[in-house]
Amino acid sequence: MPKKIRIFVKNKKRKQMRNFENWETQDLEIEFGIEQVEEMEILEAWLSSQTSLTISEKETAEKLKKALRNNADFWNEDELKLQFIAPILLIVDYNLPNCKVFSQRLLSATIKGIEIGGRVDFLLSKGKQKPIKPYFFIHEYKQETKKGSTDPKGQLLSEMLVAQAKNEIQMPIYGCYILGRSWFFVILNENKYAVSNAYNASDDDIYSIIAILRKVKDYVLAVIDLP
Repeated sequence: MPKKIRIFVKNKKRKQMRNFENWETQDLEIEFGIEQVEEMEILEAWLSSQTSLTISEKETAEKLKKALRNNADFWNEDELKLQFIAPILLIVDYNLPNCKVFSQRLLSATIKGIEIGGRVDFLLSKGKQKPIKPYFFIHEYKQETKKGSTDPKGQLLSEMLVAQAKNEIQMPIYGCYILGRSWFFVILNENKYAVSNAYNASDDDIYSIIAILRKVKDYVLAVIDLP
């Protein structure tokens, strides 16, 4: 009678991906060596952006400003996104050649042996069906009065680190996170990042916000055709 041979296969545990929403700023600084700086020339240049609006665009901005002022405390995340952020982005108009807006798309990369990923709220990226080279992120459509333990800056920075890893060329990654009426603009350049003060979208800061968002188009157009 032939001997039975038993083969034992070692069960290798698959490393789990750490989702964007589970990252906090301090963890990213420790794991990946990034560092916040108080001043960054390219952030200052971005924040000084100016633009001109048509009469119709100004009228829309004024209506949005008033709507946000009256509802920032009450809108949930989807209502904020639908009734304020989306109309602002229509004024900005991210209709660019070879580049488009993606929403709720999966993005991931392995950085220093750690897999990071998840769904991104909004990104401007090269790509037709899926994002290939991400350039700009908007993260966190949070209700202003919602309390939680999440760190929106950390989540945004984790997305920006993945974009940095996916792009073949080293270039600044631009981002923004939103908490109700407050908008914060962020740049990650190599291992340094800087964050703006809050812009209040329910007052005349709305015009600065539109100008800053529009300036992203110039930055993207400057690099989009690079290999």
